[in-house]
Amino acid sequence: MNIIKQTTDGIYNLLKGMRVTIKYLFKPAITVQYPKERWTMPERSRGMVSLTTNPETGKLNCTACLICARNCPVRAIYITQTKNEEGKRVPDQFVVEAGLCIYCGICEEVCPFGAIKMVPKYEFSVYDVKELTHDKERLTELGKGFKHIKWS
Repeated sequence: MNIIKQTTDGIYNLLKGMRVTIKYLFKPAITVQYPKERWTMPERSRGMVSLTTNPETGKLNCTACLICARNCPVRAIYITQTKNEEGKRVPDQFVVEAGLCIYCGICEEVCPFGAIKMVPKYEFSVYDVKELTHDKERLTELGKGFKHIKWS
């Protein structure tokens, strides 16, 4: 009697699983064929940290005020400042440790000059951890070619 109950329960569960399999068998796949196809990030998603430049002069918008570095919850931003020919502060070094960064976007929010933007880039993998340290030149290069959205 027990063997018959176990057999009928097994057949029932097998048919139940086959029903789910057949339901999705003939539907088109939703998998993105990476790297041939790239996923488009949603408009308000956060990505890699980048530095912006003034499109007219080509100079960095950063004034080395250190607000972003002070507000970073994991201390992933390191800035040293110097003075330029006009006597204004400019960043001598601007380093972001992408291995430490949690991509929270606080640096972008607190920057009063719009010098830091999160660009829609999600491919962060590297073979050497030293490549996750982005300097001023690399951060500026990351910011080029991406449309920066101004939130109202």
